[in-house]
Amino acid sequence: MNWKIRLFEIPILAHMFTKIALAVAFSPRMEALLAETKRLVELFLSDLILIHVGEKTEELENEFQEVLRRHGLDIDRTTIIWKQGKPAKMILEACKESKVDLLVAGAMKEEGFLKYYMGSVGRKIIRKSPCSVLTLIDPKPETTSFSKVVLNGTQLEITPFVIAKGVVFSREVKAEQVHILNEIKMYGLQMGAASEDSEGEIAQTRRQLVQDEIDYVHEILKGIETNDLKINIKVTGGKWAIELGRFCKKIEADLLVVGDDQRLTFFDRLFPHDLEDLLSTLPCNLLILKI
Repeated sequence: MNWKIRLFEIPILAHMFTKIALAVAFSPRMEALLAETKRLVELFLSDLILIHVGEKTEELENEFQEVLRRHGLDIDRTTIIWKQGKPAKMILEACKESKVDLLVAGAMKEEGFLKYYMGSVGRKIIRKSPCSVLTLIDPKPETTSFSKVVLNGTQLEITPFVIAKGVVFSREVKAEQVHILNEIKMYGLQMGAASEDSEGEIAQTRRQLVQDEIDYVHEILKGIETNDLKINIKVTGGKWAIELGRFCKKIEADLLVVGDDQRLTFFDRLFPHDLEDLLSTLPCNLLILKI
């Protein structure tokens, strides 16, 4: 089938995140975000980059050192970067200069509602980040459990990369369930209806389209070590970004994994149209993998 020809070689993922960064400010959620980031640093054997946008003072420097000691972080593998200027611009600049692989960020909870969203700074970071971004909606000092993970399996050039990295991430965090959600190609059904196929023929066309999506994912999974992960492939209709949000809410997912291909032009990438709804009302924690 043609889609097999378009699958690019999946890179070796032994060192998934060499450098993990966290933008820190002295806020009530700082300790929880640091605990979450520490867990990831230890899981992936990464160096930690802490980015603080603000004036560097001896008092703040001492406070940072105390926080590092309190959390038992490896001082030799931790770097604190001080920047002054616009938060989003400085955070992105620090990530680029330090060649960060993953940036951890927190989402905001809308007052009075169980609804999370990305503010303007968060959106800028996600859209322009040179590295992958993990957005946590409710960081916890005891760290978040990523038991139910959903991967975007919609047929895009980046999808094999997203599935490969998503599976590796799920293995490392010991996820109990991994769901790969694919979008059925509705034009196939529409063509059948337009040609006045019988109901039985349209039903058969739908079954074949669903099977094509399942085969597409299985072909990608052949080259990935899944270990004992429980992987479920689900095929749905409708716009994939909207369906991903609905599915995550339905199963109460802990993490949604999508991709962003930076090799494309701004207008051809996923932002802002496809993921704007997800960023406005996050259904769960969100990992955006950049390539």
